[in-house]
Amino acid sequence: MPTSTDLVTDLPADFEVFGQAVATSMADLLGGTTGQILAKNSNTDMDFVWIANDQGDITDITATTPLTGGGSSGAVTVGIQDALTTQKGAVQLSDSTSTTSSILAATPTAVKAAYDLAAAATPKLLSFNAQTGTTYTLVLSDADKLVTTSNASAITLTVPPSVFSAGQQINVQSIGVGLTSFAAGAGVTITSTGAAAAAPILRARYSAATIICTASNTFTIIGDLS
Repeated sequence: MPTSTDLVTDLPADFEVFGQAVATSMADLLGGTTGQILAKNSNTDMDFVWIANDQGDITDITATTPLTGGGSSGAVTVGIQDALTTQKGAVQLSDSTSTTSSILAATPTAVKAAYDLAAAATPKLLSFNAQTGTTYTLVLSDADKLVTTSNASAITLTVPPSVFSAGQQINVQSIGVGLTSFAAGAGVTITSTGAAAAAPILRARYSAATIICTASNTFTIIGDLS
């Protein structure tokens, strides 16, 4: 193969040598059959191999439910149909716990909210607060409890202001010999069927009553009163 500084003395022979060198370096480009394409065979320069033209080619897209679209020519689009109770498909998520939709899917947030509502509605076992002194002032944690009073002497149970909210209630039962009377804290209004409507007394040992908060600092007491 002549170089750029060689004196050309036999042009035909030099061209023949040059052609042989080109044929050798590009030997991988020779051959192949109709429809084949060249692909790299390795990381080596000029190392190619002829392969069939259908490898990796997509010639047709057939969409089946829940997919839509498809085709074998032109611009091909593929989508997904909306889910219904009668067909598979894509669904939209929802945090709602009150929707009546049959095509929305609940999120973990909605499931948790529904669980909390169900748990809050589940009946709870009654808790107790046993008092043995001659005086006791109700506290917020007494709501929905049964407060029992037991003493040989008379007992005064006070309903305090600014503690309970409308709808809360407290059950009270006198289980001792001393009778239990109710007293209103400062600013508290009590109504009842007792002889002293604002300060009723549980009628006898084992008598019971329920204190119901009907409004801010307003209570009614119903039960076995005198």
